[in-house]
Amino acid sequence: MTDYPLRTPGGPPVPTPGGPPVGILGTGSYLPAEAVSNELVAERAGVTAEWISAKTGIRRRRYAADHEATSDLAVEAARAALADAGIRAGQLGWIVVATSTPDHPQPATACLVQHRIGATGAAAFDINAVCSGFVFALVTAAGLLSAGSGGPAPYALVIGADVYSRIIDRTDRRTAVLFGDGAGAVVLGPVRPGYGLTGSLLTSDGALHELIQVPAGGSRAPASEKTLADGGHFFRMRGRAVSEYVLAELPCAIRALLAAHRTDAASVDHFIPHQANGVLLAKALPDLGLPRARTHLTVAEHGNTSAASIPLALDDARRQGVFTDGQLLLLAGFGGGMSLGAALVRWQDGHGGS
Repeated sequence: MTDYPLRTPGGPPVPTPGGPPVGILGTGSYLPAEAVSNELVAERAGVTAEWISAKTGIRRRRYAADHEATSDLAVEAARAALADAGIRAGQLGWIVVATSTPDHPQPATACLVQHRIGATGAAAFDINAVCSGFVFALVTAAGLLSAGSGGPAPYALVIGADVYSRIIDRTDRRTAVLFGDGAGAVVLGPVRPGYGLTGSLLTSDGALHELIQVPAGGSRAPASEKTLADGGHFFRMRGRAVSEYVLAELPCAIRALLAAHRTDAASVDHFIPHQANGVLLAKALPDLGLPRARTHLTVAEHGNTSAASIPLALDDARRQGVFTDGQLLLLAGFGGGMSLGAALVRWQDGHGGS
């Protein structure tokens, strides 16, 4: 029996932007140097390495070094994406960072990235839709560019970056075994007609906000000796209810997106989901109705990197050269809120480092 009322996602599909088509011109990623094995995680979480593999499909993950914050990872991914696209930082009109582990409560981590990469004049802000954040940020930035609000700077940098190793309770086997750190980025800009972002669906169900949360540290429960003693600053997740949400709602969202944009499921060539849990994704895939899509998974090596997981997997596939001109990509993220986002992207070759 589920812990929540099942429903079809209520957020309306976002129309194809009415302005010039906007697509992905370059990708980049960054992973911290420290690889953390299941054996190391298992010891503190009170489980075995074999248990972690069987429950999650994860073999290892990366943890940021003590001197690395979210912005440090984001900057490295940003530089790689800009180089791949052949775009200078000064050409950016927008920088949007999706994260739920910002460097500070304020200012926005995107502003720190803007300063570090020298993107003078770009408008910079963060989006927090937890593990759905990258898709939310991608759709937002594409809409801004399509509306022409970037003025003479028709490019946007979208980054997903998180450092969950700082907010997990390493004794909690429900969460400690899943998460790693990383950052991925894309550069958005003009593409040929018929290419780029062709449709999206974003939805949230705030009634389920308690399924995933960090209870303390905000205005509801400011940091105090009590919140620290109670572990209120750790990431908490009701894993079974989250799995039920994903298995029920992700297929609904994908069907709704494809129907709204008159897209045959068999025309999807590549599926890049949020890398939440390898076992969960294996359960979800048969019900998604994507008969030809190649699914790209990096969860075994990266773990769950929250908002970074989709752009990390996207960059991994991009650098393997598996995308060809005109192929259709489906990106789908899901996470705290509960929030869910999906986007269709028609791939254009001949950009950046292609």
